[in-house]
Amino acid sequence: MKPDLRSAWENNVLVGDGAMGTFLYQKGFPVGISYEELNLTSPEVIEDVHRSYIEAGSVLLESNTYSANYDKLSKFGLESKVAEINRAGIRIARTAAGENGYVVGAVGSIRAGKRANLSSAELKRFFSQQIAALLEEQPDGIMLETFYDVEELHLALRTVRKLSELPVICQLAVDDSARTLDGLTLPEAFRILEQDGADVIGFNCNTGPNGIKRALGTLQGRLVLPVSIYPNAGVADYVDGQYRYGASPEYFGQMAPVFADMGSRIIGGCCGTTPRHIAEISAALKEYEVKPLPEPDEHTMAERISVHEHLSEDDGQGGAEPTLVDLVKERHTVIVELDPPRDLDIAKFMRGAEALRRAGADALTLADNSLAVTRMSNMALGHLVQARTGLRPLVHIACRDRNLIGTQSHLMGFDALGIDHVLAVTGDPARFGDLPGSSSIYDLTSFEIIRMIRQLNDGVAFSGKPLKQKAKFVIGAAFNPNVKHLDKAVERLEKKIASGADYIMTQPVYDPELIARIAKATEHLDIPIFIGIMPLASGRNAEYLHNEVPGIQLSAEVRSRMQGLEGEAGRAEGVLIAKELLDAATAHFNGIYLITPFMFYDMSVQLLEYVWAKQGRKLSPLFR
Repeated sequence: MKPDLRSAWENNVLVGDGAMGTFLYQKGFPVGISYEELNLTSPEVIEDVHRSYIEAGSVLLESNTYSANYDKLSKFGLESKVAEINRAGIRIARTAAGENGYVVGAVGSIRAGKRANLSSAELKRFFSQQIAALLEEQPDGIMLETFYDVEELHLALRTVRKLSELPVICQLAVDDSARTLDGLTLPEAFRILEQDGADVIGFNCNTGPNGIKRALGTLQGRLVLPVSIYPNAGVADYVDGQYRYGASPEYFGQMAPVFADMGSRIIGGCCGTTPRHIAEISAALKEYEVKPLPEPDEHTMAERISVHEHLSEDDGQGGAEPTLVDLVKERHTVIVELDPPRDLDIAKFMRGAEALRRAGADALTLADNSLAVTRMSNMALGHLVQARTGLRPLVHIACRDRNLIGTQSHLMGFDALGIDHVLAVTGDPARFGDLPGSSSIYDLTSFEIIRMIRQLNDGVAFSGKPLKQKAKFVIGAAFNPNVKHLDKAVERLEKKIASGADYIMTQPVYDPELIARIAKATEHLDIPIFIGIMPLASGRNAEYLHNEVPGIQLSAEVRSRMQGLEGEAGRAEGVLIAKELLDAATAHFNGIYLITPFMFYDMSVQLLEYVWAKQGRKLSPLFR
């Protein structure tokens, strides 16, 4: 009987397999089809590829399931076949591997380096669905491969660990910078994955043997776990209408003992490799005597740190993304408000959300029928924003519209959708809105709703009964500094913090001197404050806000500058005033809360670009 996979690599260097996709391409299967669908339509073809690697010397096969997740398969209309394709992939590989070979379920990166195209909530669902299907066929382990950033790999690994104790091999795709796409050094990345429960960590794809050797060299003296290595066969070249890879099988054979000496316990190949490459690796390692892993040096032992210093805890849909509170402690962080529409057409709203994401907003905040005017549900829109753009939704929840039953039900819905940032507000009385005959509920005050949300985080329902799991809300509280007695307003704010608020969002402020006074008056508080800045759209808009909207006051200078301005001229002056306010705000606070007027999201985009330019922050082309 063969040893289990962990025992197998403890005393041997296991020979992995080579490429699946590029090998199928060489066999005549075109680019642009779902190679994973062949598990169902042409299983004999996939089994033949697997068997060719076994005959070349492989003892460890990856299932043909790299892209067999809901997101990737949906592009081919195959999203309903996720479980069927993954299960078939394990069965085919198991048949080819025979009694002495090992099979690991292959799970690829979904984002593939495009960090903002999917939310963490969706990633978690997609990974859970695929991994659960693979596990039904009882593979020997799971291989998480070609991950560009630790954040996504962390999420996938945590998903496996919640479902199984099987061995997990984690593989990053890195370039010559020897950093992950999210900016971690390789020692930092390896420490995080080690503490998440990885059994083997290594590299595949993106570069050939020499590039991976350089990456592995940065880890010498720091390795604690075995390493897996699956290089490409060099860089692809397009010759005579075909993609070709230059690294020869003999070169792979020469490099195999070098990788083994550096701590590798699994060596195979990625794009461009063939059974000939694997045969050379197998021959080169035939007489190889496994050496103990290098002992970590003192520097490495001193670096043993908690994963939470890099990535937030993933207890549910929120995934591995740092919270806004985490972000604002490290850098300037910008929340942008975009009002849900008053009718059923969401096209412009979604265009605005995407534009704000591209401009670098850290979250999109959605009011809860602000000014008691009926608007589309921020729960529905928040979910759509999260799913379609990857931008974090921050939803307001007002005491006005729901009784205790409805409020808890609403919050439970947010939790189920992975919407975990909320702002608790009292809400303007219904008699001031567009349905003056409706009733204001106010079963809860803003203090009480904060405490009740905190109670859900403790796993206790509003009724006092225990819940089966804890919520994970990051709770915001509102603060109006536009008052005569700022000290009294701060005392009220302190009570909200005592009730359980994690961060503060202010009403819009139009006076740089007031911003400085707020900073002084709140310097003793230990939670972040996001200063509200709302660009004015016109002179009429300025007068309306000053005279008719509760909690907003404009300085005489601002009103004078906006007087009589309309259209583009009004918006241009409004943006200019807002930039001056941003200069004052960013000097005192890391948190900025931009409020978009009348769906003029281009004004907020200009202000976002202004903030990032001042901070010297350049958005990645992938992000934009």
